[in-house]
Amino acid sequence: MSLEQRLDLKLTQKLALTPQLQMQLKLLQFPQLELSQFLQQQIMENPLLELEEEESQSLENPEEELEPLVINKIEKIMIDDYFSFRADDGRDLGYFNPGIEEKPNFELFYSKKTDLWEYLLWQLRLSNAEDKIRLIAEIIIGNIDEDGYLKATEEEIAKLADSDLESVKKAISLVQDFDPPGVGARDLRECLLLQLKALGLENSILYNIITNHLEDIQKKRYEKLSKIFNLKIEEILKTVKIIEKLDPRPGRNFVEVASSYPIPDVYVKKVEEDYQIILNDEGIPKVRLNRLYREMIEAKKLSSEEKKFLKEKFRNALDLLKGLEQRNRTIYRVTECLIKFQRDFFEKGINFLKPLNLRDVAEQLSLHESTISRVTSNKYLACDHGIFSFKFFFTKALPSKDGAISTSRVKDLIRKIIEEENKENPLSDIEIVEILKKEGIDIARRTVAKYREELKIPPSAARRVKKY
Repeated sequence: MSLEQRLDLKLTQKLALTPQLQMQLKLLQFPQLELSQFLQQQIMENPLLELEEEESQSLENPEEELEPLVINKIEKIMIDDYFSFRADDGRDLGYFNPGIEEKPNFELFYSKKTDLWEYLLWQLRLSNAEDKIRLIAEIIIGNIDEDGYLKATEEEIAKLADSDLESVKKAISLVQDFDPPGVGARDLRECLLLQLKALGLENSILYNIITNHLEDIQKKRYEKLSKIFNLKIEEILKTVKIIEKLDPRPGRNFVEVASSYPIPDVYVKKVEEDYQIILNDEGIPKVRLNRLYREMIEAKKLSSEEKKFLKEKFRNALDLLKGLEQRNRTIYRVTECLIKFQRDFFEKGINFLKPLNLRDVAEQLSLHESTISRVTSNKYLACDHGIFSFKFFFTKALPSKDGAISTSRVKDLIRKIIEEENKENPLSDIEIVEILKKEGIDIARRTVAKYREELKIPPSAARRVKKY
């Protein structure tokens, strides 16, 4: 067998994403905030882009020859030259006032909330514990989560601290004596017992109930507890009310939760008998080409490297501007299509949401499903009924006597059925299935259980409320 070299021609087909197409796909999937950040970054990196609010530095006579310009001199200001120029008028540059009085940042007037770990370390520094126990306690505090629970075992802490279990137990006991009561607990039972201990109720019936019968409390077995402790039901209920006032998450008051509100990408407003689509561009930088740099590209006295640099940036800027235009057009068309498919929802509300999938919209707009998926990801639509994720309008279908019905409608029906149930005898999942079947909706019990959990509604046993 001989080895030889030869040339073969082979015809193949493959999909190649051009830089322009890559830019369009990237812009499509950006939500409002990320798009704003991306555009700000592009303006900083590309000298051919500028904000529309800024005055464009164009040449008065584009025909006249430009002096040799070096990009570095245009983009950068020499600090020494700047201060040297400003010092000529004799003013103190340290207090140079540009003519605009800067207002103080009002965020400076807000005090930062002390977090749980700083608060515990502050108490540790004030304690009289020996140094060895202090070091272990620091490790313990570092393994406490935001709710105030200790997430490491005694063995793990002993290994981290290179210490014995007895010292670890002392350190845990030290931290558990700190404020807030219940901090450093390993589970809910210990958390509640630590809070009772802080109230001096170690020898109470309540302490005994939590220690040995917490599950009975959770499942509302009040008659059983009444017999065990020889107490009236009313007294057991008073005990339960005390337990309800204890804090199952003692660390939550030290956690700053930032309020997060979705920013609509599209507003849909009803105008007479039709709907108007308004794309939200608030907070998004309005970019345009910088005319000075555009004219520099045509200048004859620029070096080849400078021209190559500017032409590349010019091409990138055009791709960005075309991508933004394509993004807005696609979002508008998808919104228009959603109004067409879900017009009953916009007219009457959530109960009239129809089953819809990505393929339906893709076929209507002659686009690929992946494109529709990018457009609808992490984007929101505001209308008269509230602010909804684009994904909200795409729901699966369930069979009913009136044809297909959306899963969102079924979930809303389940929520209303449970709201109207007898609280002393709540409906089981099987009973909810039977009620829905009477409405002409064929659904399995496990599907009802799944939807109930998604609605964060507990099972019937946990919903039962007895009157005594």
